[in-house]
Amino acid sequence: MPERKVSADKDDLNTLVKKGESQTLELKRSTAELQGAMKALCAFLNGKGGTVIIGALPDGRLVGQEFSDATEQKIAAALDRFEPPAPVRIEHVDIDSNREVVLLVSEAGSESIPFTFEGRAYERVGTTTRKMPQSRYEQLLLERGHAKRRWENLPVDGLTITDLDRTEILRTRELAIQQNRISSDTSRDIGDILDRLGLRVNGVLTQAALVLYGTRLFPDYPQCLLKMGRFRGTTVIGDIVDNRQEHMNAFAMIREGMAFLERTLPLGARFPEGKIFREDRFPVPIDALREILLNAVMHRDYSDYSGYVAIVVFDDRIEIQSHGLLPHGVTLEQLSGPHLSKLRNPLIAEAFHRTGAVEIWGRGTNRVIEMCQKHEAAPPMFEERQGFLIVTFKAPIVEARRKPSEAPVEAPVEAPVEAPVLRLLELLSSKGPLGNAEILAELKLKNRRRMRENYIAPALKTRLIEYTIPDKPNSRLQRYRLTSAGEEALRERRQIENALKKR
Repeated sequence: MPERKVSADKDDLNTLVKKGESQTLELKRSTAELQGAMKALCAFLNGKGGTVIIGALPDGRLVGQEFSDATEQKIAAALDRFEPPAPVRIEHVDIDSNREVVLLVSEAGSESIPFTFEGRAYERVGTTTRKMPQSRYEQLLLERGHAKRRWENLPVDGLTITDLDRTEILRTRELAIQQNRISSDTSRDIGDILDRLGLRVNGVLTQAALVLYGTRLFPDYPQCLLKMGRFRGTTVIGDIVDNRQEHMNAFAMIREGMAFLERTLPLGARFPEGKIFREDRFPVPIDALREILLNAVMHRDYSDYSGYVAIVVFDDRIEIQSHGLLPHGVTLEQLSGPHLSKLRNPLIAEAFHRTGAVEIWGRGTNRVIEMCQKHEAAPPMFEERQGFLIVTFKAPIVEARRKPSEAPVEAPVEAPVEAPVLRLLELLSSKGPLGNAEILAELKLKNRRRMRENYIAPALKTRLIEYTIPDKPNSRLQRYRLTSAGEEALRERRQIENALKKR
């Protein structure tokens, strides 16, 4: 909407119009020429700014016109046809008791460039208004996408450091030092770390800081939502096997999303040629899923409160959905080949880059395709639908979860057990039920995620261990214990070792 109208000085106006039309001035006799006036105004908005004067002849004479409420509404309605809304100031100058001149003033330097009027962009060349070339319009769109006032770097009123996850911020610092992407001399002061990441400007925290490290996101930021669902069948109308919806920060989304996939996807096995132990495999390479989930969280459009990231598992596929279409100039086809990286949220992406999670070279989707090829899995399919980018991995998904009261439908151990799992089984056999922290310490491991990937998840999937609290897998009191199948696997392993010793 235009700014509130004010009165201009008549002498200043006479001086202005006598200079004639120029790069920044357009003269119109009356609102009968309003369509042309709006096109000129659009050109000024897309250029150096300028003024459209309604009620002036080309020779510089002021004639004015009667200005009624209907006329004012007509101008307002025309301004409503600008996209995005045009920052225009309206000024009035009385010529006599019944007539006045109207000035439509646009300033230069708006961060909303390019503007369109009735769906078309215009530019000013000398004293002429013309349609803007498509290449120029696309360039301005790209520049707008990287404007200084992006959604992610806008300030958050009332947000303080105490509203952020201190542990997560320090984890970012430690990982960035390990990756040589931040100086080892970087202070452990939370404010200093946020300043270095560009997440605090002049002492004010940005929306990127909230997205990355916020602890209280709902109800003010409902778009910070991760939806996770396992549906029986091939559509969302099938039975819901698992369903979770959580508001959380970006780093937590990655951890929770990967944990959901690891416990939901079936773990198969094969025997690589020339190897003694079998190789446990998910139907899709887990690192490929992580890469796509990272992209979904980093590059989505956070400006829409109704947006979210979703992980949906059906019987025949896995879908990772993120709100927001591809950046301008990047096509779906390019995702399967070489393409440049265009970041919607540079600050958010940079925080992940510092931790070593991503490279930010536009190679992510290419690496995912390569991982799938090595895994002998189908490459992902990319699709834009209803404002979302959807990445689909086609793969047969067999229901792996069962109720505690149900008996296994097949023998849980059919082949030699992988070495890390054997270490875990030996530990639980000697120590009894243990939790994650205890297992990490006893096995002298350093990386909790790798422990879950290589030890806990395979043992759970093959039913060699089980939860002590099966109805609450994420309980802080959760422990793991051997099953009868795990005990049998250990006995068989020991028998094999004894036989080898006797040879």
